[in-house]
Amino acid sequence: MRPLPARIRPFPVAALLAAALLFLTACGGAQAPAPTTVKQIAVAISERTVTPPPSRIDVAKGQTVRITVTSDVADQAHVHGYDKAADLKPGSPATIEFVADQSGLFEVETHGQELQLFQLLVR
Repeated sequence: MRPLPARIRPFPVAALLAAALLFLTACGGAQAPAPTTVKQIAVAISERTVTPPPSRIDVAKGQTVRITVTSDVADQAHVHGYDKAADLKPGSPATIEFVADQSGLFEVETHGQELQLFQLLVR
């Protein structure tokens, strides 16, 4: 049997796999997912004054959110829509951490003093 001419010889499998890997990498198919960053939000309450003043804070859907609240009185901080809460003890920071996996606008407030801390916009 005669050998096939070079132009019609079977292509080595290893070369095909290398080409496929190169294609997937170039197209984004084989890239590692981007590391998720943690959105850290710090709020202080003193004499019923919220610092920084209440505002709207944007986060990306799927992002981890870490809220740290320090209050001068006992209370409870609550993230509506996510039903996440933390008990506040005077002078001791409390943390609420969760993955923002629901799109929308969510109020973050205290229950006892009924203070708005901020609005969380997840998109």
